[in-house]
Amino acid sequence: MAVHAFEYLEQTPTLAPVVVVFGDEPFLKRLVLKRLRARVLPDDAIPFAEFDGTQAEWRDVFDELCTVSLFNAAGTRLAVVAQADDFVRDHRARLEQYVEQPERRAVLVLDVNTWPSNTRLYKLVEQHGLPVECRAPQTGEGKQKNLDARRVADWCVRWARDHHKTQLARNAAALLLELTGPEFGLLDQEIAKLALFAGPDGAISEQIVRDVVGGWRAKTAWELVDAVASGDSAEALAQLDRLLLAGEHPNALLGPISWSLRRFAAATRAFQRAERHRQRMALPEALEKAGFFKWPPDAMRKAEANLKQMGRRRAALLYRWLLETDLALKGSHSSPEMARFALERLFVQLDRRLAAPRTP
Repeated sequence: MAVHAFEYLEQTPTLAPVVVVFGDEPFLKRLVLKRLRARVLPDDAIPFAEFDGTQAEWRDVFDELCTVSLFNAAGTRLAVVAQADDFVRDHRARLEQYVEQPERRAVLVLDVNTWPSNTRLYKLVEQHGLPVECRAPQTGEGKQKNLDARRVADWCVRWARDHHKTQLARNAAALLLELTGPEFGLLDQEIAKLALFAGPDGAISEQIVRDVVGGWRAKTAWELVDAVASGDSAEALAQLDRLLLAGEHPNALLGPISWSLRRFAAATRAFQRAERHRQRMALPEALEKAGFFKWPPDAMRKAEANLKQMGRRRAALLYRWLLETDLALKGSHSSPEMARFALERLFVQLDRRLAAPRTP
């Protein structure tokens, strides 16, 4: 089975005669190759062969693999074929034969973007070599796969601690992912920048991420999210107008709005599930289960007030309303003007004046 780059980087790398590094995340690939090189070659000064997969010939790669190293005491050779999709296509039969009978003192690394699982070469590498997946982790199966945001946020926390010597709060990591997207090179750059703004204790809070990463637009966007969650549709519409005038597209704003409102929907479901099982659950407990944090000190109080003003009925409809808005932005309301209307309708549905405050 293929191992994800996260797991590969956290454990002692297994030496295999053929390693396939596949996926669309160049930053993760660089980390995996660096770790693999350190495992194969004990000294950074020991050279290794790197081939351009768009031009490389099999005979040249094979000669490199068969030559005994003069610099490595163990005699192990390392040959890396970068951008190897064309190389794999043109030399598939030779690669299949090599994977079954590889050189004992050589490691061949194939760096590819695509690695289809229905090929004989894929199955042979699983059996005799090591495939390493280098892309953002996903959950689900088949066409139902989605980004595993929790794993990416956890990686951000570990990366900030181990490589930038700073403490990135879990909720700050989730916000950073929302603002930048699952691009690991960009996440690394932003964490490095945030480390310069960390507090005296070396901690990076959610507020620091809001202020530093997105600038005034990010701040305005999160003021918009807060206004929507609190049922202040007038303020939400005003913030929306500012962002649209500054060039933001309505589709880009749905992400942080959905992230915030889905947590209220999840809290409502947790509360209702406890009720069905005749169990007592306090609102703070339901909110914590949905991903809300107790820091800063007033965060839980604010979240509880927002959930109460939404009321049981509207909070239970959040998933449906968000899905309807998302489908509208991708279909009938894809133009900027109609997309704005779809967001405005969502804001008005959550206005605090449309329903008396009630506890879910």
